[in-house]
Amino acid sequence: MSDYDLYELPNGIRVLHKQVLHTKIAHCGFLLDIGSRDEKLHQLGLAHFWEHMAFKGTEKRKSFHILNRLETVGGELNAYTTKEKICFYASLLSTHFERAFELLTDLTFHSVFPEKEIEKERGVILEEMSMYQDAPEDAIVDDFDGVIFPNHSLGHNILGTRESVSGFAQQDFFQFLADNVRTDRLAFSSVSNLPFKEVKRLADKYLAPLPAQLGVRPRTPFTAFQRVEQTERKPINQAHCIIGGPAYAISDKRRIPFFMLNNLLGGPGMNSRLNLAVREKYGLVYTIDSTYSPYTDTGLFGIYFGTEKKQVARTISLVNKELKLLREKTLTTNQLHVVKEQLMGQLAMSEESNSGMMQLLGKSTLDLNRVESINEVFAQIRQITAEELRDLANDVLREDNLSVLQYLPE
Repeated sequence: MSDYDLYELPNGIRVLHKQVLHTKIAHCGFLLDIGSRDEKLHQLGLAHFWEHMAFKGTEKRKSFHILNRLETVGGELNAYTTKEKICFYASLLSTHFERAFELLTDLTFHSVFPEKEIEKERGVILEEMSMYQDAPEDAIVDDFDGVIFPNHSLGHNILGTRESVSGFAQQDFFQFLADNVRTDRLAFSSVSNLPFKEVKRLADKYLAPLPAQLGVRPRTPFTAFQRVEQTERKPINQAHCIIGGPAYAISDKRRIPFFMLNNLLGGPGMNSRLNLAVREKYGLVYTIDSTYSPYTDTGLFGIYFGTEKKQVARTISLVNKELKLLREKTLTTNQLHVVKEQLMGQLAMSEESNSGMMQLLGKSTLDLNRVESINEVFAQIRQITAEELRDLANDVLREDNLSVLQYLPE
């Protein structure tokens, strides 16, 4: 992508900025290459707990002052944790950009994890766990990670366990940061109408004084997949099911072609093959979709649906029929053209989100060490062949590569 600026500080922190002249809103945030997969067994849930605790007090602010700092000027402050990333971000009028920059720096690097706040937030996270457990469509997704990645950090629930979360103390947070924060593995990114020289000035002011924290922090790769079929009885009214398995890593050249294949199969379009074959033709489900999540060393593909208990076997049969078609029948020239146009249109619309663009700048820089322009992605999409998609289907969507997890009503 040629229309963004990059500035690397002596401590290794990279600052990325895209100027968009027609907006009055600034979106900015820190992307850290740290996630739940970086936790040790006694730390399960600690990355997510840190995300919560960052808002509970810094060396110079109490929780109220953090929460009030941007709200009083109409801004928003938020964060999230994934398997491999933690993000602290904000959106507000660009006239208050420095206020957000300074606050995000403060809570990212100067949190103090007050013990009283740890006790209060512990209860909040335990309630968050209960909320997910009461939503089987969410719980089954988390449990499926454990089915595909057993005995591996990618299989652990981002929230942790009740036992682990109940045992964390202040020192655990400081130790986790010391073990995992690397200044050359984090990025500050922003999208606003401000010139890059202003962002660079603030980076020199707030980020340059931070000490460099460098060094290798290895991640254990996942290599031991075994297909399983697992059924659990739950106090629920509807059956829920996920079918899936390992897929391609972020850096794999097959990532974009497989993303397109997934989009054809069960993407957000109402014309996806699964939606047409299962919902529109037979009315067996309200929701059916497929997802593809690439990680640094592997990936995860999954098909989710919810249906009546008596319709589970039939629905699985219809899903397998669509997978077999992708493995055995090559797309026609017209079908391939439609799939490409649909994906390019969806990507172009997603780029209209400045908040999403801000996060993409940081994430792509950490994962790929570059940010692909939409024209570069389009060029890759146009080069994809129908035979290539069929080969990918035979590699990832074959039956011995797909595990099954079902929640059935008691």
